[in-house]
Amino acid sequence: MSVHKEVKRITTRSLQEMKQRGEKISMLTAYDYSMATVLDDAGLDVLLVGDSASNVMAGHETTLPITLDQMIYHAQSVVRGANRALVLADLPFGSYQGNSKEALASAIRMMKESGAHGIKLEGGTEIVDSIQRIITAGIPVMGHLGLTPQSIYKFGTYTVRAKDEQEAEKLKSDALALQEAGCFGLVLEKIPAALAKEVTDSLHIPTIGIGAGPHCDGQVLVVNDMIGLTKGFKPRFLRQYINLYEGILDAAKSYVSDVKANDFPNEKEQY
Repeated sequence: MSVHKEVKRITTRSLQEMKQRGEKISMLTAYDYSMATVLDDAGLDVLLVGDSASNVMAGHETTLPITLDQMIYHAQSVVRGANRALVLADLPFGSYQGNSKEALASAIRMMKESGAHGIKLEGGTEIVDSIQRIITAGIPVMGHLGLTPQSIYKFGTYTVRAKDEQEAEKLKSDALALQEAGCFGLVLEKIPAALAKEVTDSLHIPTIGIGAGPHCDGQVLVVNDMIGLTKGFKPRFLRQYINLYEGILDAAKSYVSDVKANDFPNEKEQY
């Protein structure tokens, strides 16, 4: 008689409990079913369907072009592959800024059509109204401060944010405002490690860092960067655990060579 062991799903409450007991939270992006199954089997706590799909999946220079429909498609694929991990999805540029009613409509579409377990929004006090309206509808929201890629044309650069006192103070006040608005967690991207520690220590909700040092409650990377599929992209904060670009390149070259030499398929590879 087989015994079916139920997989316990990570929830927003799980992340809060992890912060309380000092257990670090592991998070990677995912954009498709196959990668989601691998990452879920590896024990990732959170899979983020990031709007970075605009860069690594579609080849755009920024995250701005990706649409809500496209994000829903990617999220649907990831949800199907994740049995344990909490699946969060970015709301893309233009689907929530400046209009809390539109933000709520976008969030509802994402949740209903993709099956994601929560959403992520970029910005501070300027989007608090949208966050509150979305949370009132029962949808979990993760915030995102520091380098916010949807605002890249305002920044004009991908350099480290909040190095000066004025911007650092705004980030700290924004973090508290997002917590007060009801966010269950917060991504801190590309800010000084000391500032990330100060923010993390000041909040009762977990922080997830990317280029924000070791003191956050968890870490996130773009999976394509972490596994070496993005050729030539090696910022200081990235640890590349494998170089799949070179591995796939070599495999593809071998395949081409074998086909050209009529070595594939051989006798064992035919019917």
